[in-house]
Amino acid sequence: MQIKQNISLKAYNTFGIDVKAKHFVSINSIDNLKHILSLEEFPNKLVLGGGSNILLTKDFEGLVIHINLKGLKIVSQDDNFVYVNAKAGENWHDFVLWCINNNFGGVENLSLIPGNVGTAPIQNIGAYGVELKDVFESCEAMSLKTKHLKSFTREACEFDYRNSIFKQQVKGEYIITSVTFKLTKKDHKLSLNYGAIASELNHRGIETPTIRAISEAVIKIRERKLPNPKEIGNSGSFFKNPVITKSHFNMLTENFKDIPCYPVSDEEVKVPAGWLIEKAGFKGKQFDNYGVHKKQALVLVNYGGANGSDILKLSKLIQKTVKLLFGITIEMEVNIL
Repeated sequence: MQIKQNISLKAYNTFGIDVKAKHFVSINSIDNLKHILSLEEFPNKLVLGGGSNILLTKDFEGLVIHINLKGLKIVSQDDNFVYVNAKAGENWHDFVLWCINNNFGGVENLSLIPGNVGTAPIQNIGAYGVELKDVFESCEAMSLKTKHLKSFTREACEFDYRNSIFKQQVKGEYIITSVTFKLTKKDHKLSLNYGAIASELNHRGIETPTIRAISEAVIKIRERKLPNPKEIGNSGSFFKNPVITKSHFNMLTENFKDIPCYPVSDEEVKVPAGWLIEKAGFKGKQFDNYGVHKKQALVLVNYGGANGSDILKLSKLIQKTVKLLFGITIEMEVNIL
């Protein structure tokens, strides 16, 4: 373990923003993490996992701690379920593929989501009708204050839409070191009714889908709609889909008859933020070397060499315009530094 000086963070964030960390260390063991957190000469610390949910707008003058904990293991299993523990530094999509190769079901709809396992519970990642909470059993996290490990159950995490206790009550107090998942070994519960999964399977002539077929369908859909962060810098969905009252939605249909929605409760619906942003005129709009992706308005992109502060200004302009047009506040999913 070596603390390095003046390290570019370009390779450690999916936006590809080239800012520097005054001090940088990559952690691959719990003991190393305890030691680093105990160093009083670095009071200002930033934890980075896969860097998929952060927009860096300036150099970081403290110590960046890159969580590089690796390992996958089966904790226990019976005839129907398997409990798998994944260390925080494992790449999320690689983990999904490992599950599929072992015929462990539950995460196939979450294929190709950027980032690492350790950050997945923080915002309760989700896609195509499935959320992390649906397969989450528990996670282990280290307290920055005590340096002790604590286990959080599914109930303790207080998962909600793109939300958890780690974004609210205990934000900045813990570092997730591993996650345990409850996955199916047979009689997989398949989720086919969200987005274009069913039509993609039909297009491929698949009448009896497997978890692998669903994963491959999701990958194809995402590849068509979303830019690869290795080619165009981005953090996936930049904004959350807002939830509004049905009365508000009904009012909007008077002027926007094609506005889509998904039911949330008897009183509320979810409106696609991408639709709102597209209607506001931002889809495909480019400003120098950054902008809004041409195929998916939810995704802000760095075409190369952009700085985070420009992308942040664009996001605020989008929020302001959507609020003026629809009376809806769209919240950012990404963390801003």
